[in-house]
Amino acid sequence: MQNTTPAAVAVLVLELAPAALFGFCGDRVGRICARWPSTVRTGLPVLCALPYVLIAWSHQMFSWRWCALYAALPVAIAWLLGRAAIVDPEQRGNWRDAFILLVLGLAIDLRWLEPAWPNGWAGLGKLLVVDAALYGFVAVRRLSGTGFDFHFRWSDWKTGLRELVFFAPLVIGLGLALGFLHPHGNGLRLSIIPAMILKWIYIFIFVAVPEELYFRAWVQNLLERRLGRRAALGITAVLFGLSHFNKRSTHFNWRYVFLASIAGIFYGRAWREQRRVPASTITHASVDAIWTFWF
Repeated sequence: MQNTTPAAVAVLVLELAPAALFGFCGDRVGRICARWPSTVRTGLPVLCALPYVLIAWSHQMFSWRWCALYAALPVAIAWLLGRAAIVDPEQRGNWRDAFILLVLGLAIDLRWLEPAWPNGWAGLGKLLVVDAALYGFVAVRRLSGTGFDFHFRWSDWKTGLRELVFFAPLVIGLGLALGFLHPHGNGLRLSIIPAMILKWIYIFIFVAVPEELYFRAWVQNLLERRLGRRAALGITAVLFGLSHFNKRSTHFNWRYVFLASIAGIFYGRAWREQRRVPASTITHASVDAIWTFWF
């Protein structure tokens, strides 16, 4: 994110607030929303269009078409997940869950929504999608077992860092052998530690949390209920890998897909041990930070 303006900062805060609310008070928010009339519960996410309106207007690129999309999409998510909650009270997984996850995954991975946002601020569009999906799955669907709870525990760090220790030697060896990783030569200088910490926090919030929420809390969580733990872990890892097919490349980047799929196994293991998103997010953010600074 770049070209910082007051409007962009305001929108960033506005979009981070719901995610923080769900991350720290998700169960309570879900119980409160459950007492609302269904029309209010379904219609409330129309407010998700507000961040788009604020930043698009300030950059003189407002479009009624995009505004309508950002108003209608969150409402559609809430309505579909409301129906899923009714027809699937056991939360075994419903076609509506799969449809929403497929559409949102493709929209983000194929960058369908990026043209709506100013140059350098496409990440705001991704955060907006995260907010809409969080509202749908937490407040409306009330999906259990996600582990999207950021009251950190010691076990989150123990599990997350353990999986990092298991995964790092494997991925570094394979990455170097495949010609995917190239050492930067930064070494272990004390002078880079502050920058590393800041970078880790940035990756944790803006990269790892959204991806772990999507792939582990929702995809792997729902697949486990139909296919079991092992199959869900493997399938989710492959899907995670495939989502990186166009990263850092203009063609199908098979090396990235292969290594990301292996990473998905370790991230999935970290999440499923106690069904905690913070655990897998710690592993994920640490891997990306190491890659950024040394490879």
